[in-house]
Amino acid sequence: MMRFCMITGAVLGAVSVAGGAFGAHGLKATLDATGQAANWETAARYCMYHALALLALGLLVGQRSSASWMFPAAAWCFLVGTLIFSGCLAALALSGVKILGAIVPIGGVLLIFGWLFTALAAAATSQNP
Repeated sequence: MMRFCMITGAVLGAVSVAGGAFGAHGLKATLDATGQAANWETAARYCMYHALALLALGLLVGQRSSASWMFPAAAWCFLVGTLIFSGCLAALALSGVKILGAIVPIGGVLLIFGWLFTALAAAATSQNP
Protein backbone atom coordinates (compact mmCIF):
# COMPACT_ATOMS: atom_id res chain seq x y z
CA MET A 1 0.00 0.00 0.00
CA MET A 2 2.83 2.40 0.85
CA ARG A 3 4.50 1.80 -2.53
CA PHE A 4 1.20 2.26 -4.40
CA CYS A 5 0.51 5.57 -2.65
CA MET A 6 4.02 6.90 -3.19
CA ILE A 7 4.19 5.96 -6.89
CA THR A 8 0.65 7.14 -7.62
CA GLY A 9 1.18 10.40 -5.74
CA ALA A 10 4.44 11.08 -7.56
CA VAL A 11 2.88 10.39 -10.97
CA LEU A 12 -0.12 12.62 -10.21
CA GLY A 13 2.28 15.34 -9.06
CA ALA A 14 4.13 15.16 -12.37
CA VAL A 15 0.85 15.22 -14.30
CA SER A 16 -0.27 18.26 -12.31
CA VAL A 17 2.91 20.24 -12.98
CA ALA A 18 2.93 19.30 -16.68
CA GLY A 19 -0.77 20.07 -17.04
CA GLY A 20 -0.49 23.37 -15.22
CA ALA A 21 2.48 24.45 -17.33
CA PHE A 22 0.76 23.37 -20.54
CA GLY A 23 -2.36 25.31 -19.59
CA ALA A 24 -0.39 28.42 -18.63
CA HIS A 25 1.71 28.42 -21.78
CA GLY A 26 0.55 26.12 -24.58
CA LEU A 27 -3.19 26.52 -24.05
CA LYS A 28 -3.32 30.03 -22.59
CA ALA A 29 -4.84 31.71 -25.63
CA THR A 30 -7.41 28.95 -26.15
CA LEU A 31 -8.43 28.77 -22.49
CA ASP A 32 -8.68 32.56 -22.21
CA ALA A 33 -10.73 32.79 -25.41
CA THR A 34 -13.21 30.18 -24.20
CA GLY A 35 -13.29 31.41 -20.61
CA GLN A 36 -12.08 28.03 -19.35
CA ALA A 37 -8.75 29.03 -17.78
CA ALA A 38 -10.18 28.81 -14.25
CA ASN A 39 -11.44 25.27 -14.85
CA TRP A 40 -8.04 24.18 -16.17
CA GLU A 41 -6.26 25.80 -13.21
CA THR A 42 -8.64 24.15 -10.73
CA ALA A 43 -8.05 20.76 -12.36
CA ALA A 44 -4.26 21.14 -12.05
CA ARG A 45 -4.46 22.47 -8.49
CA TYR A 46 -6.70 19.68 -7.19
CA CYS A 47 -4.55 17.11 -8.94
CA MET A 48 -1.54 18.45 -7.03
CA TYR A 49 -3.40 18.60 -3.72
CA HIS A 50 -4.31 14.96 -4.00
CA ALA A 51 -0.90 13.93 -5.30
CA LEU A 52 0.45 15.34 -2.05
CA ALA A 53 -2.35 13.65 -0.10
CA LEU A 54 -1.36 10.28 -1.59
CA LEU A 55 2.29 10.87 -0.71
CA ALA A 56 1.31 11.76 2.86
CA LEU A 57 -0.97 8.73 3.03
CA GLY A 58 1.92 6.55 1.89
CA LEU A 59 4.09 7.92 4.68
CA LEU A 60 1.28 7.45 7.18
CA VAL A 61 0.79 3.84 6.10
CA GLY A 62 4.53 3.26 6.51
CA GLN A 63 4.51 4.55 10.10
CA ARG A 64 1.35 2.93 11.40
CA SER A 65 -0.03 -0.53 11.73
CA SER A 66 -2.72 -1.55 9.30
CA ALA A 67 -6.19 -0.05 9.62
CA SER A 68 -7.75 -2.88 7.62
CA TRP A 69 -9.53 -1.55 4.57
CA MET A 70 -9.49 2.19 5.40
CA PHE A 71 -6.03 3.12 4.06
CA PRO A 72 -6.57 1.35 0.73
CA ALA A 73 -10.07 2.85 0.50
CA ALA A 74 -8.63 6.33 1.07
CA ALA A 75 -5.93 5.79 -1.54
CA TRP A 76 -8.38 4.54 -4.16
CA CYS A 77 -10.81 7.38 -3.41
CA PHE A 78 -7.99 9.91 -3.85
CA LEU A 79 -6.84 8.33 -7.11
CA VAL A 80 -10.22 7.73 -8.74
CA GLY A 81 -11.64 10.99 -7.38
CA THR A 82 -8.70 12.94 -8.80
CA LEU A 83 -9.00 11.25 -12.19
CA ILE A 84 -12.71 12.02 -12.36
CA PHE A 85 -12.60 15.52 -10.83
CA SER A 86 -9.48 16.87 -12.53
CA GLY A 87 -9.91 14.80 -15.67
CA CYS A 88 -13.47 15.94 -16.31
CA LEU A 89 -12.64 19.58 -15.51
CA ALA A 90 -9.70 19.49 -17.94
CA ALA A 91 -11.81 17.79 -20.60
CA LEU A 92 -14.55 20.37 -20.07
CA ALA A 93 -12.00 23.18 -20.41
CA LEU A 94 -10.74 21.74 -23.71
CA SER A 95 -13.99 20.56 -25.25
CA GLY A 96 -16.70 22.79 -23.81
CA VAL A 97 -18.93 19.70 -23.44
CA LYS A 98 -21.17 20.82 -20.56
CA ILE A 99 -22.24 17.32 -19.44
CA LEU A 100 -18.69 16.82 -18.13
CA GLY A 101 -19.44 19.48 -15.52
CA ALA A 102 -22.17 17.20 -14.15
CA ILE A 103 -19.65 14.37 -13.62
CA VAL A 104 -17.10 16.51 -11.73
CA PRO A 105 -19.02 16.34 -8.39
CA ILE A 106 -18.72 12.53 -8.41
CA GLY A 107 -14.96 12.99 -8.25
CA GLY A 108 -15.37 15.60 -5.54
CA VAL A 109 -17.43 13.22 -3.41
CA LEU A 110 -14.75 10.54 -3.81
CA LEU A 111 -12.10 13.05 -2.71
CA ILE A 112 -14.15 13.89 0.38
CA PHE A 113 -14.46 10.18 1.18
CA GLY A 114 -10.71 9.83 0.73
CA TRP A 115 -10.11 12.47 3.40
CA LEU A 116 -12.69 10.89 5.73
CA PHE A 117 -11.18 7.40 5.30
CA THR A 118 -7.75 8.89 6.00
CA ALA A 119 -9.02 10.45 9.22
CA LEU A 120 -10.74 7.24 10.30
CA ALA A 121 -7.70 5.12 9.47
CA ALA A 122 -5.38 7.43 11.38
CA ALA A 123 -7.70 7.40 14.39
CA ALA A 124 -8.06 3.61 14.31
CA THR A 125 -4.36 2.78 14.26
CA SER A 126 -1.60 3.00 16.77
CA GLN A 127 1.96 3.99 16.00
CA ASN A 128 4.52 1.25 15.64
CA PRO A 129 6.98 1.13 18.54
